[in-house]
Amino acid sequence: MNSRALALLAATAASTIYGVNHTIAKGLMPNVIGPYGFVFLRVLGAALIFWLISFFYPSQKIERRDWPRLVICALFGMALNMNMFFKGLELSTPINSSVVITLTPVLLLVLSAIFLKERITWLKSVGITLGLVGALALILFGLKTQPNAPNIPLGNILFIVNATSYAFYLILVKPLVAKYSSITLMKIFFVLAIFMNIPVGLTEFTQVEWLSLSFSEIWRLAFVVIGTTVLTYLFNIYALKQLSPSTIGAFIYLQPVLAAVFAILAGADQLSTLRILAAALIFIGVFLSTRTSRTAH
Repeated sequence: MNSRALALLAATAASTIYGVNHTIAKGLMPNVIGPYGFVFLRVLGAALIFWLISFFYPSQKIERRDWPRLVICALFGMALNMNMFFKGLELSTPINSSVVITLTPVLLLVLSAIFLKERITWLKSVGITLGLVGALALILFGLKTQPNAPNIPLGNILFIVNATSYAFYLILVKPLVAKYSSITLMKIFFVLAIFMNIPVGLTEFTQVEWLSLSFSEIWRLAFVVIGTTVLTYLFNIYALKQLSPSTIGAFIYLQPVLAAVFAILAGADQLSTLRILAAALIFIGVFLSTRTSRTAH
């Protein structure tokens, strides 16, 4: 399997984990842990894991001029991005979250053209548009309000802020990916993120009754820390070595489909003709978007 195929596989794996995460994380908030405390747990756990892993890899010296970009990447990718997503997830619904963040590829397409001078081809534009149409179909016609979603409009706005922040992160991190290993970047990002998240997340983190958690709650928390945080960021960083940021962003279109499939398997939702058609549009959109990125490494 060539490097591009592995990168596409990594991006798909990351989207699969994210798709499942929408439902798993939602079920823990706010009764088990608050959204900001959850983010603090994520960055703290991820920092510890990445530092342990780093002992098995050669150490890399960070150039002084790269530190400002490292700090900004941590801010957009591990602080603002995560907090807006988890607070939005507390207020809105899992399917809403998986669909609204499909705005990310559109934002990435524009930002890549501005900052990376990436060429916007007509085929890529068609792919992005088809994926967006499929996602909007789920938003406008396929969603149901859930009892534990107290403020869906505000939650959806926070998802948009989340998508914008993540788009900036993918753009800003691209030059660093070419210079440093994934492990080096992740261990630094998440240590920086600990300090950034202390003001907003430490209080909720300390309010958790850790000793009284059930096994079900523990494995869900572990899934979010290890799967949704450590593995997905590693997968996306690896994929960025071979693919353009806009191509990585296109895989976000898979999340509404994967989130719906997981909900159906869990008995929380039903399959419909609309969702089948929307899924087809999303997959076609991802295919066309990735097909046009062969020269944009």
